[in-house]
Parts: sequence; structure tokens; C-alpha cells
Amino acid sequence: MLDPEKLTGPQKTAILLLSLGEKYCTKAFEKMNDDEISTVVFEMSKIVQITPDVLKKVASDFVESFEGEVRMIVEGDSFVKKLVSQTMKEQEAKNVLDDLEKKKQDKPFIWSRSVNTQTLAQYIEGEHPQTVAMILAHMPSEIASEIIMSIPDELKGDIAMRIARLGQISEDVVRDVDRALKYELSGAVGPGGKAGGLQVLVDIINGVDKSTEDLVMEFVEEDNAEMANEIRNLMFVFEDLVAIDDMAMREILKKVEGQQLTYALKTATDDMKSKIFSNLSQRAGEMLKDDLDAMGPVRLAEVEEAQQAIVRAAKELEADGTITLGKGKDDVLV
Repeated sequence: MLDPEKLTGPQKTAILLLSLGEKYCTKAFEKMNDDEISTVVFEMSKIVQITPDVLKKVASDFVESFEGEVRMIVEGDSFVKKLVSQTMKEQEAKNVLDDLEKKKQDKPFIWSRSVNTQTLAQYIEGEHPQTVAMILAHMPSEIASEIIMSIPDELKGDIAMRIARLGQISEDVVRDVDRALKYELSGAVGPGGKAGGLQVLVDIINGVDKSTEDLVMEFVEEDNAEMANEIRNLMFVFEDLVAIDDMAMREILKKVEGQQLTYALKTATDDMKSKIFSNLSQRAGEMLKDDLDAMGPVRLAEVEEAQQAIVRAAKELEADGTITLGKGKDDVLV
């Protein structure tokens, strides 16, 4: 019997799609690659019974991951409403959906996902660095990463340090800046303020290109060597994947496109290459080696982007509970 507290990512997906029916399942499969479909279908085939506790857990986890998002892969809000309505009692469903709507409205700067980042960067870079730091700390990390790459190099390090040292911001200040910036960009496009801090900065740095990362880290190193070391310990980079277990690596490889993997291995260490090849089938490994041998010169930026894409895939799998990523001695399991 399925344990609601020990469900893997693929199991949750299978339960979710089974509960929603053929129409939504078909639309979801249209957004998946063959390996993902195969994994989910396999999990579906093993499910004989879905208890109310399991269905409620999956529904709650799904709604939690959806909170604050403005884009969905399948029919957005109607998908969520159908899920909640089918898996919860009427009043309970109403409370969840009301709470979801409130959180979507309350989340500051969530509208930034629908604005051209170059336009957004042009508006922001004219603000005081402390204001820029506050704005970036509250934005989705992937948007903040794009913006910090777009602003002038001479500002990047200072803004990064301000994000790392940013304390709690009052709700009124956050909302005032949110409304003002949204109003200025209106043609282009939870309660309480969120603190900045090292993890916020790390999330942003993990999404930038190598030159921006180097520039920011150089500035932080000169200003506060201890903080720079803390940031490095929190960051998860491509080569860190060599330390994860083989089962987790195989899950990651399922989500990686062939060309991405080929590019990523262009500058990889021998240990990293060995880790990858040991978790591929013999045929897939031989094809990858042939692709590497045949590959000519490649722009370093393309290699770094491929490596970052694989790291992002790994973090997505960790976020949905499919795998666990370790970083540093504190995360070693014994």
C-alpha cells in the first residue's frame, strides 16, 4: 500500500494524473519526453488503489508547489481547481482555493515573470543599489539571475553583497516598491517582507553565467572572505554531481537532452565523465563517446549553460522528492 509520506516524484505524478482522468493525463503527456512518460506510466501500472490519505497528500503537495505561480503546463487555474474539487470535501476545497488565490495576489513581484527581463533591468538599474537588492531578493530567483547579468558589471558585486546582508523588510515598503515598479512597467507587462541573506544570493548566483558568478564572487571575496567561503559551501555546481548516488544520477540523466550532456562533458573532469558513463547503458555510453570524439570547438558559454541546465534538472528532482543531493560533510549519510 502506498505511504503518503514516502511517495516519490514519479508516484505523485502518476497518482495526480490518474485522479484527473484521461483528458488531463493526455495533455500532460504532450509536455513530457518519452523517458518521463515511460516512468510515469510504469508507476501508474503498479497502482491498484489510491486511498483518500494518499490523494489528499498529493493534492496538497501539488497546490503548495503551485502557489504564487502564474504559469502552468496544463490549463493553469482550471487544472488546480479540478484537482482540489475532486480530492477534497467541498468546504475544504473552497478554503484551499481561497487561500491559494490570496497567496497568489500577496506574493510581491510575481508579475516579473511576464515582463521582458532586459526592460525590467533597465528600469531597476537606475534605482539605489539597496533598492535593487531588495527587489531582486523578492523576485523569483531565475528572474533575478537574468537581471543581475544584465546590469553593469561595476554594480553587480555591490548589489550581491547587499542581498546577502539584507534583513527583514517591512511589508509596507515591499508593497510600495512592488506597486510603483509594476505601475511603471504596466505597458510592458505573502504577507510580510522577505529577508535577503546568503541563500537568496546563492539561488541567484546559481542561475547566472560564469563571468557574472566570477565577478560577484571576486567582489565578495575582497569584501568578506568568510562570507565568500560560506557562499561556495552553499552553492551546488555541476562537478558536485560526482558525489551523488547512482540511482539519483540515473534519474537526472532521464531529464537531460543528448546534446546538453555532450556539451556539459566537454570540460568535465575524468571523475565526472566516469560517473556519467557508469550510469548509462552500454549503447548510450558508446553513442555519447562518439559524439564527444566528433565534437569540434564549442563556445565555453554553451558548455556552462549545458552544465547549469543539468544542475537545474537535479534541483527540480530534489524539490519534488525524487532524489537527494548532498553538499559537504554535513550532508553525508552514514
